[in-house]
Amino acid sequence: MDIYLLEAIINGILLGGVLALLALGLNLIFGVIDVVWIAYADLVMCGMYLIYYLNAELNWPLLLACAWVAALGVLVHVLIIAPILGSAPINQLLATGGLLFFLQSFATLLFGTDFRNIGVRLPIIELNGIYISSARLLAFAVAGAGAIALYFFLRRTFVGTAIRAIAQDRDIVGLMGIDQRHIYLVTSAIGGALAGLAACLLTLQYDVHPFIGNTFGPLLFMICVLGGLGDMIGGFVAAFVMSQIIAIGGYYFSTELSYVFAFTFFIVLMFVRPRGVFSR
Repeated sequence: MDIYLLEAIINGILLGGVLALLALGLNLIFGVIDVVWIAYADLVMCGMYLIYYLNAELNWPLLLACAWVAALGVLVHVLIIAPILGSAPINQLLATGGLLFFLQSFATLLFGTDFRNIGVRLPIIELNGIYISSARLLAFAVAGAGAIALYFFLRRTFVGTAIRAIAQDRDIVGLMGIDQRHIYLVTSAIGGALAGLAACLLTLQYDVHPFIGNTFGPLLFMICVLGGLGDMIGGFVAAFVMSQIIAIGGYYFSTELSYVFAFTFFIVLMFVRPRGVFSR
């Protein structure tokens, strides 16, 4: 195999780990609360700004951003999601879409459009002519650990069981003594924490600016739809499929054209499996 093609495949796998983590958070929120957070990637942007200032100005640990973005997720749920839970889906999309533009505009007003980074430069690993970014390797490992921790939380705890029960049948769980509003808050906090963890990992690889959510938002939404909205396993697998299309397409052609291939692949499959390739 061409050594450069192998390098592209490895980089695609490493990118897929972070995308899969984000897809888990968004699918968890949709599966439980039944609302698509269009602004989910912009929560990541907020987390990246928090990391930049906490680390650059106060020298605080990066992972502290997980708690901050989890609190932001709860705040978004209380102020925006909870009042529209019973409304039409189009109203929910408009509300979260409005939040997206608000966060981008507010970040532009506060920080301007300058690109900022935390100044951490991790070494490049060289293995038999293949160059692997330590930052991407670390991000993949931490994202994998986060996904495993989420799996055991959902499987081994009472709250996790309640979350899975609501995702399966939200009308029955009330008869079992489960407070749906409490579970919704916990789910929003978990989704926010996953966005905060992804922000920590992406800050090591990308500069932060108010519109960085546009880099991942459409791709993330496409991954979740491709895997079946609310299907966490499907979204997890779809993240690696799309990352490989982008990585290999970028190797043979260009990064811009690879995204064209990814979106074309998505559109074609939506005609074949409109509810998602991995939907049941």
